[in-house]
Amino acid sequence: MRELSPSRAYRGRFAPSPTGPLHFGSLVAAVGSYLEARRHDGVWLVRVDDIDPPREVPGASQQIIHMLAGYGMVSDEPVLFQSTRQEAYEAALQKLERSGALFPCACSRRDLALLNVYPGTCRNGLPSGKPARSLRVRVTDENLVIDDVVQGEFAQRLDLDAGDFVVRRADGYVAYHLANVVDDAAQGISEVVRGNDLLDSTPRQVHLQKLLGLPTPGYAHLPVVMGTDGKKLSKQTAAAPVNEASRVPTLLAALRFLGQAAPLELNRESFDDLWCWAEENWSLDAVPAAGAVLPGQKE
Repeated sequence: MRELSPSRAYRGRFAPSPTGPLHFGSLVAAVGSYLEARRHDGVWLVRVDDIDPPREVPGASQQIIHMLAGYGMVSDEPVLFQSTRQEAYEAALQKLERSGALFPCACSRRDLALLNVYPGTCRNGLPSGKPARSLRVRVTDENLVIDDVVQGEFAQRLDLDAGDFVVRRADGYVAYHLANVVDDAAQGISEVVRGNDLLDSTPRQVHLQKLLGLPTPGYAHLPVVMGTDGKKLSKQTAAAPVNEASRVPTLLAALRFLGQAAPLELNRESFDDLWCWAEENWSLDAVPAAGAVLPGQKE
């Protein structure tokens, strides 16, 4: 069994984006993060990543919080909305600028559409006659290695695999990587448990943590639920929302998807009994690395 340093209390979080109602794939991530916090007698937090207004659905934040509560998962501290954290993000950007880690970029998405790695077009100055659109952070040739509890060792060289990346978008909104790094540190998060679709972005977040002098939490990237088309189940692909009427079979399915040996007979037990079984028997070591298509889940 994996153990944390006794000097560091466990603090985990679930950080949904309010782009639609809670679906089964998101519920799986919430259940995994919640149970891992409970296994360590730790704190579990909900943080709403509402920093992308063009994609947000009115009322989705409260719908998600309500549904989590309906499934027995309530934040141990007041829910943090990232939209209230702009001053903290500005302070982080200023620190990066003072250190020389930032540079303005004139490139549009169209300019870079055929490229997998940013080629450094504006790294040494804006092209003549082109105004700045976004802010990027410089990367290095360091081989960043993540020791992920579920996925194992994951390494990236950001200069080859990602390139200098955006921390402030052309529309003025702060980018996901910066906001999450700043808020994980502010909330004292000791371990990030989330879907493995975000594993590839983790080295960029570690790079920012180093630049900002922030602690690096542990990471555990859970398998993601796939639609029948082989793509991640998501709000963008019209994944069906979960509902409170089918809490027991839905929670049981989430546990079994996460590799837990939950007996099917629990489907006949009460919701509270199912949660008791989950909290007593949860094991992150049993979680598989790869995702799968769950019968009945539509893309």
